[in-house]
Amino acid sequence: MFSIFSTETLDLFSAFSSISSRLHSMASPYLLLLLLIPVLPLIFLLVLAFLARPRPAKVPVKGRHVFITGGSSGIGLAMALQAASEGARVSILARNQAKLEEARDTIRLATGKEVTILSADVRDAESVARAIEEAGPIDILIANQGVFIPQELELQDMKEIRFQVEVNLMGTFHLIKAALPGMRQNTRKTGLPASIAIISSQAGQVGVYGYTAYSASKFALRGLAEALQHEVISDKIHVSLVFPPDTETPGLAEEQKRRPELTNLIVASSGGMKADAVAKKALDGIKSGTFIVSCNFEGVMLAIATAGLSPQSSYLTAFFEVFGAGFMRFVGLCFQWNWFTIIEKFNAKNNRS
Repeated sequence: MFSIFSTETLDLFSAFSSISSRLHSMASPYLLLLLLIPVLPLIFLLVLAFLARPRPAKVPVKGRHVFITGGSSGIGLAMALQAASEGARVSILARNQAKLEEARDTIRLATGKEVTILSADVRDAESVARAIEEAGPIDILIANQGVFIPQELELQDMKEIRFQVEVNLMGTFHLIKAALPGMRQNTRKTGLPASIAIISSQAGQVGVYGYTAYSASKFALRGLAEALQHEVISDKIHVSLVFPPDTETPGLAEEQKRRPELTNLIVASSGGMKADAVAKKALDGIKSGTFIVSCNFEGVMLAIATAGLSPQSSYLTAFFEVFGAGFMRFVGLCFQWNWFTIIEKFNAKNNRS
């Protein structure tokens, strides 16, 4: 048969085909790798979605009983206002009866809702138990009480140290112990998830000069919360641990009067927040069943840096924790370098060893 191609042309075509086939076989693994690059993160997200525990949940607020300690002022009052405005039945507990009555009037005026006020000292387990029994079964318990007396450990009186531990830590134990049996019965009866929210502090994620007693009491809340979540998840109770930064409250104003000079130098760059903004972040975290609730960007960085073995229901947040942990450790070292430099300069200036 007549061919338009010469023998030389066919030989060249054959050689080219052979080379092309070899290149294709060599390139296949690399092409496969290139195709896998965008797929691998998706596979990892699927793995995280499988691993994330406890499962995501929506904790409704409307029509539920929300019990808030430290509810007569600051973050507690702001949370009570927001919960009442969302249709919750709200009870607030504090020590000062006059402030409680003032808070009740404020909530009534702002939302048109009546709230139950209860006067008790969280350090007194029996008083707490009586108050919770009077309030009735609780759906959302918010342990917001807290005291903060900053001072160097060597200079601080043991009475002040004990006071902070008893209010911040033991008070939280008293509340949960008293409320938990009723909360368990309530979730079984209604079938709706409940929440125990513990208000810690960013000083419960990182220790700072002058915060020895306060940080100790707030760090302890994390261990309480992590273990408690294991104990109550089968009852559909979700634990939220909230880490606010400095928040514009009456308590902060008092605390700033006592802060050591070095503490002020170290925390000068930290951003503060309004109580309403912190309350909204906290309540949103509670409603979504989030374990670690951060309130600002600095808090998000701290949460990634200190994630450790904490529960995580969001696979997306878990993704950022896994890949951000190393970088955040570097950022943390930079912060520590800055803080130790401030301490060294201050001590050199004041001839302190």
